[in-house]
Amino acid sequence: MDKILIKKGLDIRIAGEAKKETEVFEPSSCAIKPFDFIGVTPKLHVAEGDTVKAGSVLFHDKNNEQILFTSPLSGTVKAIVRGEKRAILRVVVESDGKNEAIDFGKANPMDLSRAELVDKMLKSGVWTMIRQRPFSTIANPAGKPKHIFVSMFDTAPLAPDSNYIIENQSEALATGIKVLSRLTDGKLYINIRKGTSCQVPAEAGNVTVTEFGGPHPAGNVATQINALSPINKGETMWYCYPQDVVTIGKLFLSGTYDSSHTIALTGSEVKNPRYFQTRIGADISPILAKELKSGTDVRVISGNVLTGTNVTDDGFLCFHDTQVTVIPEGNKYKLFGWLRPVFKRFTDTNTNGDTRPYIMTGQFERVFPFDIYPMQLIKACLIRDIDQMEALGIYEIDAEDFALCEVIDPSKTPIQQIIREGLEFIRKETC
Repeated sequence: MDKILIKKGLDIRIAGEAKKETEVFEPSSCAIKPFDFIGVTPKLHVAEGDTVKAGSVLFHDKNNEQILFTSPLSGTVKAIVRGEKRAILRVVVESDGKNEAIDFGKANPMDLSRAELVDKMLKSGVWTMIRQRPFSTIANPAGKPKHIFVSMFDTAPLAPDSNYIIENQSEALATGIKVLSRLTDGKLYINIRKGTSCQVPAEAGNVTVTEFGGPHPAGNVATQINALSPINKGETMWYCYPQDVVTIGKLFLSGTYDSSHTIALTGSEVKNPRYFQTRIGADISPILAKELKSGTDVRVISGNVLTGTNVTDDGFLCFHDTQVTVIPEGNKYKLFGWLRPVFKRFTDTNTNGDTRPYIMTGQFERVFPFDIYPMQLIKACLIRDIDQMEALGIYEIDAEDFALCEVIDPSKTPIQQIIREGLEFIRKETC
């Protein structure tokens, strides 16, 4: 087994780590939000009041009609919420408590062709769990990746312990690994945290287990890709995470789409941080109502504090997230806060001042583990210079990889937004 140590980075330690105890929470409703998926334009298959089962199609992507988005539970389509220009913000399904699911058929993945594997995953909706780099879009089922990566651990602040979450899911995990190993002619990289292990089924071919050590972002898939097989222009890598692999495995073991997902409720504003077994896209408002220390002046984040999405208003989990973080909103300002010396404390949600000039400090390189010039790449994204972006390594990274740069940036620049907009500009211009 190869061992790789990531030397550059930064572990951010904040209060509110989840205890290793799990409570079952069956949500009254779930929502699938098209904006959780990059580049997706939804075409509805349902209307409000329609009855659905787990695995029923809610909408497909107009840009690729094979990509289906399915209901995580059985019940009734409660609401189709639209925003500006009638864009679909979310499709909400209210549970009927029956957990009925469409039967897509049990199967041994080693007995099926690659085309049959892909077809089953597409029809059930679990294909949407596999994404590709560059751009972090849903993987193109018509293509083949150079390699597939599974990051078995997360190094973000207060990140859930994946080993704890999947410790009783060994059969489903092994089946999911078999499926993924059949989707590429290259390698399936299973990347684990230093000091842990992962059992790989003997039937799965071309699987490489690599041990990673070091600070955040050692758990980011781009960091692992960069260390093992950097992306060149024209290449694609597919990736997913442990619970995604388990869900894929359950599809072939049971024949149904099981949307069960365990999340970590974390943060300083949570009374008793712990794990909850719930469903993808769950409405977690009832959990928050009883678990928060105070119901006001808090920010509820689906995901971690570095890259998560503010869901204070709607209360629905984002599709790919396995963590909820609750922190103070940061709307209380201190007199001369921008002048006060700060010791042993990271910046918070306050900007402590107005818009600042973008200055070169040489600090980004301390926490950026790629062999890339981060400041120059950010500037290339700002001016939309595609040639410069490509030369500086835009295809190797994603917005999340600049989260630490954003934390230590004295100018409080929205770096992740700049990188995401740069990636979207290239995607739309070249794809």
